[in-house]
Amino acid sequence: MTVATAGATTATPQTRRRPDWARVRSLRTIGLYTLSVLIGLGIWQLLAMSYGPSLVASPSETLSAARELARDGTLTNSIIASSRRILIGWGLGILVGVPVGLLVGQITVVRQLLEPYIEFFRFIPPVAFVTLAVVWLGIGESSKVVLIFYTAVFIVTLNTSAGVMAVSESKLRAAASLGAGRRQILQSIVLPSTVPYIVTGARLAMGNSFLTIVSAEIVAAQVGLGSLIWTSRNYGRIDWVFVGIITLGILGFVFDRVLRIVASRVLRRYGVKL
Repeated sequence: MTVATAGATTATPQTRRRPDWARVRSLRTIGLYTLSVLIGLGIWQLLAMSYGPSLVASPSETLSAARELARDGTLTNSIIASSRRILIGWGLGILVGVPVGLLVGQITVVRQLLEPYIEFFRFIPPVAFVTLAVVWLGIGESSKVVLIFYTAVFIVTLNTSAGVMAVSESKLRAAASLGAGRRQILQSIVLPSTVPYIVTGARLAMGNSFLTIVSAEIVAAQVGLGSLIWTSRNYGRIDWVFVGIITLGILGFVFDRVLRIVASRVLRRYGVKL
């Protein structure tokens, strides 16, 4: 009994050290992030003082402009409109790109049929189709969603097919020799190996979707962050332009973090590490 008690008392400090180290690491990370943000704000303030408010809005002016835009609902409506378009187009790109990528990576005939089109269209930027999208689909939501879909689908398809083709041939042969069917091989070998590529493609597609939404909303949108930036330029409100740009960055950062958290938790059984 005495030995057991002594062992328990000696184990308690060891178990307490682990949370302490984790707490120290998290505090250190938060401190470095805070320091980085403060340095960025300091550089931003220096640039604003050097070039003046007509070229560079200061942090305080940008914050005041953000409050002004949020007060009348312009900023909130712009965030909601742009987020909705990005999520719908990006989601459709995932839904189409993943199955097509699996087919392209697994079936040689499908790859030979689709590869010329994939290699052709992926080099044409979505901005080139903005005018056609407006002419064909109008200035409504469809044109913006289609452009986001076009941005995302090729990135996801290429990353998914690359993941499929990177699967070791020896694993596929071993599974086939053990009597596994095509569906079993897909579920037990191909998908677990391809999931990291799919997640990477989804993250890249999300980033490119933010690039596309600005150009699409500048041309054909009354509400949205891209429209806000363009309208602010026409009115000579540099502080509003800074609000739109910074909001895009924050929104993209939040979307990417949420995607990483969801992927790391939901797809952990596939071995995805983000």
